[in-house]
Amino acid sequence: MSKKIRKQASSTSSLAPSSFSAGRRRLLAAAAAGATVGILGAPAIVRAQSMPKIRIGFWPVASALPFFVALEKGYFKEAGLDVESLKFASAQQVMEAMLAGRAEGSANGTASAVLAIGEIAQPGLFKIFCTNPTNAKYVLDEFVLPKGSAVKSLADLKGKRIGSGPGVQNVTLAKVMLERAGATGFTVTELPIGQHVAALAAGQVDAVYTLEPTGTVGRLTGVTRTLEAGVVAKYILGDPMAPWHGGAASLTTEFIKKHPDVAKKYIVAYTRGVDLVRTKPNEARPFLKGYTAIEGPLTSEVPMSDYMLYNEFKSSDVAYFQKFYDLFLDKGIFEKRVVVDRLLYKG
Repeated sequence: MSKKIRKQASSTSSLAPSSFSAGRRRLLAAAAAGATVGILGAPAIVRAQSMPKIRIGFWPVASALPFFVALEKGYFKEAGLDVESLKFASAQQVMEAMLAGRAEGSANGTASAVLAIGEIAQPGLFKIFCTNPTNAKYVLDEFVLPKGSAVKSLADLKGKRIGSGPGVQNVTLAKVMLERAGATGFTVTELPIGQHVAALAAGQVDAVYTLEPTGTVGRLTGVTRTLEAGVVAKYILGDPMAPWHGGAASLTTEFIKKHPDVAKKYIVAYTRGVDLVRTKPNEARPFLKGYTAIEGPLTSEVPMSDYMLYNEFKSSDVAYFQKFYDLFLDKGIFEKRVVVDRLLYKG
């Protein structure tokens, strides 16, 4: 009981019992009425105060489409979630934001190896709940050339200037794939992925290792052509149809532990985005607009990644994912082995 109410009760103690009871009933009734008005009058405010903000970092590549869909279709809002999208120029910036507590997770398309570096720096940093495996069928990764280039294979890139997306994952993969294809004497330069087509058109580089929608944008504007797609599955995993889990959607372990129910709601809403991309890709594709470099009717031309949720992983999927991570250990990029299965969200 507050001091004010206690004072009121004390002052009424000299009144007749019936008067005190009547006054007490009026006080309780007024309090109850006020509470009811508060609850009915401001439910949105109450929900906003109790619901934590979920800041999700994304890289502007096509494989992040389920996240864009969930935002634009209102799936997160329908679940009562307060989700904020944070656009970054590289996957490394997404990971750094998660390490610094400025983001609660990553969208699909965020480089898995870069996330693993964050895990090495801060063990237990995150859990992966969805990956975007790609290969020769589900295209994301590719080598792209100027349209008039005479290059016919990766081996022909010997001594050439190669651009790659920013970050250790892209640079390492580009170098290893070129080496395994028989190219030598090349140089690899990091470039923001949005500059790849322009760099090829300007003759700043002879080829780029890039991610969709770069190849589609360059092809449809008549500037570039794709040399080879699905290259990581072929040259790194040893099978053009193997699933390359190069990008991942995640939530920080801290957020999951602090808000387990909210985390589950977020994953369910995100899964609705995945389902739309899987079942109605033509309905989903337009949501690339505004988030990636591709606009308008060009969105219908972008190839789709595949998606794998945490509860869909088979032992073979984990094995291919682990093979990918072990490459970075072998190359000295990872200070220690990162075990994929420990990073998967368990529900």
